Amino acid sequence: MTEESSKPDHTHEPVWTYRGYELHAGEFNTAMVHLFRAEVSRANVWRQRLDTTTNWAVITTGAVVSLAFTQAEVSHLVILLNLLLLTIFLITEARRYRYYELWSSRVRMMETDFFAAMLVPPFKPAPDWAEGMAESLLQPEFPISELEALGRRLRRNYLWIYLIVGIAWLAKLSLFPKPIRLISEIVEHAGVGGLNGELVISVVAGFYIFLFLLTFMTIGLRRASGEVLTDYGIGDINFEKTFSKDKKAWFKNPRRRQQLLTLIVTDNPEQVCQRIMEDMQRGATVLPAEGAYTHTKRTVLMVALTITEVPQLKALVADVSPSSFVVVVPAKSVFGGGFMPLEEK
Repeated sequence: MTEESSKPDHTHEPVWTYRGYELHAGEFNTAMVHLFRAEVSRANVWRQRLDTTTNWAVITTGAVVSLAFTQAEVSHLVILLNLLLLTIFLITEARRYRYYELWSSRVRMMETDFFAAMLVPPFKPAPDWAEGMAESLLQPEFPISELEALGRRLRRNYLWIYLIVGIAWLAKLSLFPKPIRLISEIVEHAGVGGLNGELVISVVAGFYIFLFLLTFMTIGLRRASGEVLTDYGIGDINFEKTFSKDKKAWFKNPRRRQQLLTLIVTDNPEQVCQRIMEDMQRGATVLPAEGAYTHTKRTVLMVALTITEVPQLKALVADVSPSSFVVVVPAKSVFGGGFMPLEEK
């Protein structure tokens, strides 16, 4: 037997087994490719919905402005009503943008931590990228807030549409029902119904001030993963360091996976500890305990986990020690031992 033939063949080792089924590396890659295509398709659909909402806003604005300037008897109130329609479209588009970011964040995660790792070895994916992907699939949450979504859609499209509407409104007040000679006449023309012009102008001015504040105060919110270059700083990356053995992917999951502290009260601490270390690659801290009323001696095992590992732990404990019970509590931060590093490098 030659030295090469004596080496173990890892090409046919299963990635995982479940109820007699085995998933091999080739099947795993195929499944990931299909998942990638599905998430790209979802992102494209929601991207098209974003464009549709913007088109509604543009068409509505064009129609209202044309009506206001071609018909002298039409009140400037129609332009103010268009502001209300634009706001409804903006809120709708911001909600759609949050959905788009959910699918886009998954696509970005696979691009940077799966495909890039295969294309440029020995570039290593982030150690928790698969956990982050699994958590996003099991418990999907919007990766960005409503404020960030509103701010981004305002800066991209709607602020300019609002400015056009505002200019059109001022032009309508200045030209109809007759051209003004003094600035004060605009206040006169702004009155509508039982409302005087000063109140109407104050409300509109306050609305625009709020828009500008929302636009520029949300610039610092940068959790969107679907933006190109600006949110990743790729232009400043030192690729020699990025692809070194000790480096991880530059992509940061917009949502840190939930960390938990698990307390296991059991009569078989040795067997449970051994299975946790062998099957889950997690450590367990042993805490002796005594029942308050029964005075029975039992053992409490303290294990730090992520949310996607809880089902595996429950199945493991049920198999080894069915009489045990498990308490799962949230942990604010867990450092070391496969979680966040104790020291930042």
